[in-house]
Amino acid sequence: DLFTIWGILQLLRRYPGRVPDLDLMFDCVDWPVVRAHLYRGEHAPFIPPLFRYCGDDRTLDIVFPDWSFWGWPEINIKPWDALYKDLKDGNSKGKWFSREPYAYWKGNAAVATSRQELVKCNVSSTQDWNARIYTQDWFKESKEGYKTSNLGSQCTHRSLMPLQHYWPVRDDNKCASIQYAVDWGNSHKQLAQRIGKEASDFVQQEVNMDHVYDYMLHLLTEYANLLTFKPTKPPEAVEVCPESLVCQAEGTEKKFLMESMVKSAHDSGPCDLPPPFNPQELTMLKQRKENSIRQVEMWERRASTT
Repeated sequence: DLFTIWGILQLLRRYPGRVPDLDLMFDCVDWPVVRAHLYRGEHAPFIPPLFRYCGDDRTLDIVFPDWSFWGWPEINIKPWDALYKDLKDGNSKGKWFSREPYAYWKGNAAVATSRQELVKCNVSSTQDWNARIYTQDWFKESKEGYKTSNLGSQCTHRSLMPLQHYWPVRDDNKCASIQYAVDWGNSHKQLAQRIGKEASDFVQQEVNMDHVYDYMLHLLTEYANLLTFKPTKPPEAVEVCPESLVCQAEGTEKKFLMESMVKSAHDSGPCDLPPPFNPQELTMLKQRKENSIRQVEMWERRASTT
């Protein structure tokens, strides 16, 4: 992917001479495929080191920053620094209690079964699950210049991001679970606002390009340290540099490349990695998450019987 390559080139500009030589496999498809249960036990096969944009608790794919941090010109999503400013400005335009009291989602429903199921939760003439689902019409949006794809203008709905940062929604009973979440938020507005603020504060404090680049450098360095061979450049390799990518780009694509270009090298950094969690800490974190989810499920069951 162009913007993934661009992101790696910007890492090289930010930390010149500090990114090690390495070989890696990168899968640009979103969903993870390295199933953890297939690599357990004494005689389990070696885990394939496959990089991709997404991961979950059931898979072992190596998660790499999504290319949209550097922009998604096809749907007019700006590079993260500019997008973050738009999100912050959009979030400040309306007061929390004046926002529309619904769960909100907009995106491409065709890429996953779970999203297609989510569309069924949209308001209809016979049912209102307190959800407002907007399916991205790619053809219409492209003709109109993706004017309604601006994420910064989509902050009019009350976000229900729960017990601390998000509200868990059951996958097996999605519509009713969304309806309960919205009902809970509307009847506990201050608590819902606090949860939303926790999530917003986390994004503002933790999600920034400094951390993205530092994560990339730490990840690639640790990965390179595990290689048991010396990487060499294959004869058919094609050299890529920032100038060649920018020269080939046009329009919004070129604009986003220029906006996301690292302006100067960093002599210091990256940030220090915190020590890894020990097994007891991991167990406690997992239990805390599971307890919160069970709590919400219990509330849902209780509400459905009253």
